[in-house]
Amino acid sequence: MDTQQHAKEQQKEKVQKEYTLVLFNDEVNTFDFVIDILCTVCDHSEIQAEQCAWITHFKGKCEVLSGDFQDLKEKGTLMSDVGLTVEIH
Repeated sequence: MDTQQHAKEQQKEKVQKEYTLVLFNDEVNTFDFVIDILCTVCDHSEIQAEQCAWITHFKGKCEVLSGDFQDLKEKGTLMSDVGLTVEIH
């Protein structure tokens, strides 16, 4: 692979990079509240939101959504504004 082709491949990888929104466990918010927020903000089903809540509870964090950085930033801000702890990775 020549240098120019290698550079194009690296650029393609940068453009297509997916980010993840990670929810962290806390001792403040209830399961029902977290499930409601995941359903509302992340468009999760009840079952998916409940599974994410349990994973977060037992493992301390859970990747709840993946996608474009800007979209995740908006959703993360909404979640932070209501008291959840999230980061984009």
